[in-house]
Formats: sequence, C-alpha cells, structure tokens
Amino acid sequence: MTNEQLEVMRAIQKLKAKKLPCALATVIKVKGSAYRKEGAKMLIDEDGVTVGLISGGCLEADVAEIAKEVIETKTPIIKTYQLDEDEVWGLGLGCPGTVHIYIEPLMYIIQNIEEVDECAKEIASF
Repeated sequence: MTNEQLEVMRAIQKLKAKKLPCALATVIKVKGSAYRKEGAKMLIDEDGVTVGLISGGCLEADVAEIAKEVIETKTPIIKTYQLDEDEVWGLGLGCPGTVHIYIEPLMYIIQNIEEVDECAKEIASF
C-alpha cells in the first residue's frame, strides 16, 4: 500500500469518526495515456477538500465539485474525461487519453463502518 493510499484511508477514518459525509473518487478505467492509472483514489469532503490524486492536477477540481453533488444526493456517478494534449491548460501538456472515474458517497451504515474499521486495523499492522 502506498503512502497516498494510507493518507486516503486515514482521512476516511477521521471523517468517519466525526460522522462527516464524504465521497471517494476512483479511477476505474484508462484508455490511452493518463497521469494516473486504475485504482488511483481521491477522498472529497462536503466542502470540496481533497486527499489523494486522480490525475496530474487537471481533473481534481471538477471531480471535487461533482463529488459535493454526489454527497448531497447520495447517488454514485461515473464521470468520463476525454483528455487532449491541446485542451489541457491550452499548453499542449498532459496525456491524451480517456479516464473513467467512479465517484461514490461514503455512507456510514453499520456494515460499512465495520469494513472501514477492519481496513484501518490492517493498515495499522503495516
């Protein structure tokens, strides 16, 4: 497990302890080239504060805005971004490819809390 993944899990634990709503964005599919690959995660709280990265910086702000709606509606969404080198900041930077991101609300139902606690115990053993 990477340091970034540990940071995301610890942030989930902190928000869970305070019973604060949040969403988790996960890169689920990449076609072509992208800064991050499948499995990259970013946690977003109800204010749009993030932990973790899902791209080289060009998708995070938009995903955070969408995540706030996901938190409010409690409805997950798959967002697709088609990246073009010329479109990324208009500077010809970035990786041309398509990135699919699953954004899900984290709801603290009993089963979910137990699963997060179990993951936290596993993390603590590293």
